[in-house]
Amino acid sequence: MYLSNIKLWNFRRFGAVGNIDLNSPNLDLALTPGLNVLIGENDSGKTAILEAIKIVMRTHAYERMLLEGDDFFDGSNELRIELLIKGLTTSEASHFTEWLGFDKDHPEQTVLRLIYTARKIDDKIIPMDVRAGMDVSGSPMDSQAREYLKVTFLKPLRDAENELTSKKYSRLSQILEGHELFKKDADGKDAFEGFMTTANTSIKNWFKNDDKEEGQKSIKDKIKGVIDGFLGSFISERTESTFSITGSNIKDILEKLSLHLEGVTRPGLGTMNRLYMATELLHLQKPGWTGMKLCLVEEEEAHLHPQAQMKVLEAIQKQSGTQFIITTHSPNLASKVKLQEDEQNQVVICKNGMTFPMGPKYTLLDKKDYQFLDHFLDVTKANLFFAKGIILVEGWAEEIILPAIAKKMKMDLTSKEVSIVNVGSTAYMRYAKIFMRRGPEKIGTKVSIVTDLDIRPNDNDGSFDANKENEKRSQITNQVDVAQYPEVSWHIAEHWTLEWCLNESAKFGDLFKQAVSEVHSRTEAFQKDEAGHFDTAKFKEGLTNKLRKYKIGADGKHEEVTQLDKVEVAYHFAQLLETAAIDLTHVEGDTAKYLMDAITHVCS
Repeated sequence: MYLSNIKLWNFRRFGAVGNIDLNSPNLDLALTPGLNVLIGENDSGKTAILEAIKIVMRTHAYERMLLEGDDFFDGSNELRIELLIKGLTTSEASHFTEWLGFDKDHPEQTVLRLIYTARKIDDKIIPMDVRAGMDVSGSPMDSQAREYLKVTFLKPLRDAENELTSKKYSRLSQILEGHELFKKDADGKDAFEGFMTTANTSIKNWFKNDDKEEGQKSIKDKIKGVIDGFLGSFISERTESTFSITGSNIKDILEKLSLHLEGVTRPGLGTMNRLYMATELLHLQKPGWTGMKLCLVEEEEAHLHPQAQMKVLEAIQKQSGTQFIITTHSPNLASKVKLQEDEQNQVVICKNGMTFPMGPKYTLLDKKDYQFLDHFLDVTKANLFFAKGIILVEGWAEEIILPAIAKKMKMDLTSKEVSIVNVGSTAYMRYAKIFMRRGPEKIGTKVSIVTDLDIRPNDNDGSFDANKENEKRSQITNQVDVAQYPEVSWHIAEHWTLEWCLNESAKFGDLFKQAVSEVHSRTEAFQKDEAGHFDTAKFKEGLTNKLRKYKIGADGKHEEVTQLDKVEVAYHFAQLLETAAIDLTHVEGDTAKYLMDAITHVCS
C-alpha cells in the first residue's frame, strides 16, 4: 500500500479565507508509489505537506504531534487533512476492514481514506481523533489499526551522533525495539536478556570472590566487604550489597547500545548522518511487515556534500516496494532527479502555498524536452527551481552583462531572487516550458528570454533585410503564445546580436566601445584618434567584421574571420559600467532597451 493523495484545507500555507469547501481543497496532490521529490524555496509549503502526513499517520519515533495555532491558515478556525491510501494487498487490507472503501477508478480495488479535523474555539485548539471511511466524517480508528500506518521520518539537521549513542529513550533503542527480532518471545529478545543474565551473574560472582593469597585481601574484601561493613553499622548485620548491570529487560538493554562505524574514529557529521539514515530505514526492511512502507525525508541534503547527496538519492531510487517523499532546496538534488513523471516517480515544485507536478500531463514539456533536460539540466541551471524570476540567456556575455545593467537600474537581481540561467544555446524554450502549465494554474515565476536575432547584415552595404528579420522574429515568438502565458516574455535583439545592439546604444555605446578597445587594442578600427575619440563608422565596420562568423571573399567563397572575444569584452564592459554615471530613466528607442525590459519583467 502507498499514500496516493493528500488534501489539505486551511493547514499552514494551504488555505483560503472563508469556510471549508470540501469540493475545493487548498491542496490536492497526487503521489506516486515510488519517489516523490518536493522542490522549492524556503517557506513554500514543502514541510507543511510532511507535517500533515505525520499528524495523521504518526511516526515510528516516540514523538508527540501536537497542533499549534500557527498550523491554522491565517484567520481560519478550522482545518482538515485527508489522506488516501491505495494499492492494499489482502494482508494489508485486513488491518482496516471496517474502514475500507472501493477505488472509483478501479472498483475491484480497495482504498483507505484517513480524515483529521481540528477547530479553534476561543483560541483553544480542539483536535479530533483520526477517523477513516469513505463518507464525509468517517469513523474513529482504533490504536491497533493505526500502528500499521506509522511512517519513517528523517528530520532535517539530524544530530546523528546523539541519536545513535546509548542513553535512555535513545533513537537507536526505539528503532531496534520496534523490530520483530526484539518483540516478546523473539530470538533477539531472549538472546539479549540471556546475555544480560549471564553478564550479571559473572559480575555478581566477581565482586563476591573471596579468594586471596597470603598477606593479600580478596576482591570481596577490597570493595563489597567494605560496603557491607558500613551497611552492617548503618542498617543491620544481615544487610548485604550486590552488584549488577541495571535493567535486565529488553528495553533497558537496548538503551545501552551505541552504533558506530567499524574502523572509523571520530567520523564527520556527513558520515554519521548517513549511518543514522541507514539505521532509520531499518523500519522499511522488516521481513513480513504488512504495514505502511513510507519514508519522509526533510532536506535530505542536511550535512551532506553534493556527491554524498547524489549517492543517497540514487540508493533511495533503487528501493523497490518503498515509497519516499523527499523535500529539498538543493540544486544538486534538483539536477539529479528526472522531471518526467512515470508510474513510480515524480517531481513537484512547491511555490507560494501551491504544488505543481512536473509530469507531461501538467506542463508543455514533451518527450524530447524531458530527454534534453535529463542530460543538460545541471547544478548551475537547477537553481531556476528556487528563483522568483528567471532570465534565460544564450551565453556568457549576457550572463555577465545583465546583472551589471540591473544594478544601474536599481534592480539588484540577487536581492530580487532572480536567477540568470545560461542555457549555452538557443534551447531556452526547453527550460521555459517547465513553468508553462496545461491547466489554468500558474506557477507565478516570471521568465524573460533574452536572445539574439541572428540575422547578419548584408555584406555589401552593412544594411539589414527587414523581411528576413521579421520572418526570424516571428519564428522565435511563435514558440509560445505570450497572451496565454504572460509570465513568459520574449526579449529579442533589435538587430543581429547583443554586441551590435550595445555598440549602437545611446546609453551604453561609449562604454561598450571602450571595452572593445581594451580587449582588441591592436585592431586599428578600435583605436582612438589623437583627440581621444573613436571613428564611429570605422568602429562599426570593424565590429561588424568581427561579429561575422565568416566573410565572402572575392572568389565568392566563405572565409573565416578573426572574431570578437565576446566574454572578455562583456567582462570589461561590466566593470566599466559599475563606476559609470548613466541615466536609465528614458530609454525609448534605445537598441539596448530589450535588455532592460527583460530585467524589468522579472523584477516587477
